[in-house]
Amino acid sequence: MAKILDGKIVRDKIARKLKSEISRLRSKCKLVILQVGDLSESNAYIRQKILFGQKIGCLVEHQKFDEKISQAELISQLSILNSQFDVTGIIVQLPIPIHLDKDAIIDAIDPKKDVDGLTSTNLKLLWENKSEGYLPATTKGILTLCDFYKIPTGAKKVVVVGRSFLVGKPTALAFLNHDATVTVCHKETRNLKAETRNADILVVAVGKPNLITKDHVKPGQVVIDVGINVVNGQHPRGEIKTKPGEHPGGEKGLSKPETEPSNRRIVGDVDFDNVSKIVQAITPVPGGIGPMTVASLFENLLEAYKRQT
Repeated sequence: MAKILDGKIVRDKIARKLKSEISRLRSKCKLVILQVGDLSESNAYIRQKILFGQKIGCLVEHQKFDEKISQAELISQLSILNSQFDVTGIIVQLPIPIHLDKDAIIDAIDPKKDVDGLTSTNLKLLWENKSEGYLPATTKGILTLCDFYKIPTGAKKVVVVGRSFLVGKPTALAFLNHDATVTVCHKETRNLKAETRNADILVVAVGKPNLITKDHVKPGQVVIDVGINVVNGQHPRGEIKTKPGEHPGGEKGLSKPETEPSNRRIVGDVDFDNVSKIVQAITPVPGGIGPMTVASLFENLLEAYKRQT
């Protein structure tokens, strides 16, 4: 049986450290979350961020806007937040309605307050392997989990399945910056099984339940499952139509938070029961990368506070 890479253990350790550091600050860190519409998945993700922020002593302000808000109105609100000295970090909860230009809206955030690490400025710094920027939270969480469990990345073969803006691409770049040899796979990849079996570290972030089976892996591998998918459940009402590739769990498909009613079971992109019998180590879903993402966001927030004061 594989070693379980428990993200909750690491999250709780990070939370204790953050709470200790924040308690000594002269003023409180403040995160503002902008949400457009009322997508239930987004509500639950935001709830977890608010609860974690409260736990460590941060202020978290949730601003919710009608899904018909214009781009100009949303960018105007971001401009106001950029100018407020008491606002440490700003995030726009994705996905957003298709009539809004996601890239333009994210780039309206001051890069110094972009604790999600998604502005073009911060992504360029990631591309250039410069530490002045902020890593996207999920990517940062993956690297932190590897570090905690003493999983080396240098000179290792890393295969990332999924090329999304939120997870796949930044994660591939981050591993490359850590001296790994990186392969990115996607829906057009031929012979996916051959590619994934060649990995030392396999990261899966697509949003397709049980995409990776026992035939895709071999003994000795580390498998990091980023996917969060609903099974045996229906999509909640109030869905906002979004552009492809904007779901929090990966490239496509229905993703959901890790804290939903018990009648809506969630699984990752990996067939955990069978793959865990073969590989060396694996993250569970839920309880793996999900908790790490939230903790990493607040690590970025504290770093932003230090840089701004």
